Amino acid sequence: MKPLLLALTVISAHATEPTTIHLWPGGAPEKPGISIGPEQAIQKPDDIKRVTNVTDPTIALYQPEHPNGTAVLICPGGGYSILAIEHEGTQVCEYLNTLGVTCALLKYRVPRRDPADPSREPLQDAQRAMGILRHRATEWGIKPDRIGILGFSAGGHLAVMTTLHPNDRTYPQDPKLDVADATPNFAIPVYPAYLVSQQDPFTLLPEVKVTKQAPPICLIHANNDKGTTSASASALLYLEYKKLELPAELHIFAKGGHGFGMKKSGFPTADWLVRVGEWMNTIDWLAPAAG
Repeated sequence: MKPLLLALTVISAHATEPTTIHLWPGGAPEKPGISIGPEQAIQKPDDIKRVTNVTDPTIALYQPEHPNGTAVLICPGGGYSILAIEHEGTQVCEYLNTLGVTCALLKYRVPRRDPADPSREPLQDAQRAMGILRHRATEWGIKPDRIGILGFSAGGHLAVMTTLHPNDRTYPQDPKLDVADATPNFAIPVYPAYLVSQQDPFTLLPEVKVTKQAPPICLIHANNDKGTTSASASALLYLEYKKLELPAELHIFAKGGHGFGMKKSGFPTADWLVRVGEWMNTIDWLAPAAG
C-alpha cells in the first residue's frame, strides 16, 4: 500500500489536543444592526456535524508529531450558513497531520450577514488568520512562506477569494495580528462554490480574476456537481492559471456529487486527499523545511 494511501486509511491521533486562538481579541468587526443568536451545533440524521451562529471566529491549531514546516488553513463549507466542521474540517486536519502538515481549522463567521456579499466577514476572518499564522510561525514550527489554504464549497470560494484578494481589507488592521501581504503560498479549493452563476456556469464571475501574483493551485471537483458549484468553475479557474503559465493542477472525478469531503463514498473521490498529498510532494511542500 502506498504511504499516502495508508495515511488516508489509518489516521493516527494528533500528538496534542488542538490549541484555539481567537482572531479578534476586541470583538469581530460587524456592521451596525447585526444580531446573531448564540453559537450552536446542529446534529441531523445524516451524522454530519454542523456549527452555526459563529460570532467569535477562531482557528484551532492541529500540530503533527513530526512537522515539516508546512501549514494549511482549513475552511469548512456550508453555504456561508453553517460549517461542516468535521468531514470538511477536523478529519482533514488529522489526515494532513500524518503528512507532517500543521493545520489551522478556521471557524469563520456564519450565517451570512449580507446575502449580497456573503463572503465579506469570512474573508476578513481568513485574512486575519493568515496574519496570525505568519506572526506566530516560528512559535508553531512552521515557515511563513509555506502556509496554504484549503476550503470546501463556500469554504472553497473563501479559499479562492483569500488567494486572489488577500489584501483587499475591509477592517482596521492591527500590526500585531495582520500582515501586509496575506497571500497564501498555495491554494486547494475543493468543489468551490459561487465562482460561476446559476444562469451561466461557463463564465467566471468578475471578481474571480487571476493575476501573475496568484500562488500555485490544486483544484478538486466531481463532474456531476451542478449549478453554482458546477465543475466547470474549477476547469475555468484552471484555464485562467494556464493562460498565465502559473503552476496549477486539476482533478475532476467522473462521479462524487457535491460535499463528499472525507466521506467514505466508494467513489475515487474518497482518495482526493491522496492526490493533494502527491501534488504537495511534487512542489516540495512535504519535504522538511531547511532550518
